[in-house]
Amino acid sequence: MEKRCQFSQSLLSLLCTLSFYSVSVAALRFYLWCRSFCIPDIKLMHETGLDAYRFSIAWPRLIPDGRGKVNAKGLEYYNNFIDELLSYGIQPHVTLYHFDLPLALQEEYNGQLSPKFIDDFTAYANVCFKAFGDRVKYWVTVNEPNIEPIGAYDQGFIPPRRCSYPFGVNCTGGNSTVEPYIVAHHSLLAHASAVNLYKEKYQEKQGGKIGITLLGAWSEPATENPDDIAAARRMLDFHIGWMLHPLVYGTYPPVMRKNVGSRLPSLSEEDSRRVKGSFDFVGFNHYSVWYVQADTSQLENPVRDYMLDAAVKIPAHVNFLSFCLLITSTPRKVTGGEQTTLWALIKLLDHIKVYYGNPPVMIHENDLCRVEFAYQRVITS
Repeated sequence: MEKRCQFSQSLLSLLCTLSFYSVSVAALRFYLWCRSFCIPDIKLMHETGLDAYRFSIAWPRLIPDGRGKVNAKGLEYYNNFIDELLSYGIQPHVTLYHFDLPLALQEEYNGQLSPKFIDDFTAYANVCFKAFGDRVKYWVTVNEPNIEPIGAYDQGFIPPRRCSYPFGVNCTGGNSTVEPYIVAHHSLLAHASAVNLYKEKYQEKQGGKIGITLLGAWSEPATENPDDIAAARRMLDFHIGWMLHPLVYGTYPPVMRKNVGSRLPSLSEEDSRRVKGSFDFVGFNHYSVWYVQADTSQLENPVRDYMLDAAVKIPAHVNFLSFCLLITSTPRKVTGGEQTTLWALIKLLDHIKVYYGNPPVMIHENDLCRVEFAYQRVITS
């Protein structure tokens, strides 16, 4: 366990720290870190008995312009990395998209705000399936499409930092009331498109499985008041059901369709057919419990974002900084939540089992190793 925590501490501290640097500086720091630690850490993982490793392929590294020419050096890097894992008996679990859209696509058509994102993501996924699918048996299309739209297009804490008053600060433009729903919708359709491609063209020959990874915070009623109990369930529908309901049932959750109204994109019959059942498993990143109170008066506000649409009160919105602090601090209440506990994870899994047909689930991230020193690294950086 000590060796596992040493590995996680070095990497997680780096990732939280990198979020505060420019892209060029962050890339250089990661390169220097990986040059010193990546290969030795694979050996260390093997020595601790780990038999699987989850990592992300960087779309900009593999296809710098987002589409077209593949970077041969990037292809070589990932081939070597996958082969090194397998040489130690470690099964690669690969995520295709983890908050790293190629800048060229953002500049050309505003990235995930455009339906063009769907075709470009599918073409990128095709390159990965073709190049690495003979060895990669577990694929994740998109990481946390139920939180990236909020951080990037509602609150504006992460790139491309789009939001609108009064929901964000110092944003580059945007509309917090509409854009998060558009981005999530296109992410869902891109996921389904890549999954359908994999199942039709690669799965039978390569024998792999493909799914999606969601942030999976548990919403607990702040009190035993029936309104708070209903609010916690409503928050689960907004948080987890936003993606999982269409994946299982082919439609967005009824409470989202009711509260968001015309600002929530609709799924056509063809969209619904392609989205429904488009997974072999669902991954969850589980870090926290949110203590939820009802506040249906928010629905009277004519200008609403995601949190106001959910009509709940959580003492503080979730953002990337608080997320880093939450997973690197000792167990205590943080930003209206509490670090994950066994009972919260059990409740989350029971909820998924009861309401979403008991799909295969993988826990892709949690806070098993508490990274004490990363708190200071984040603050001082």
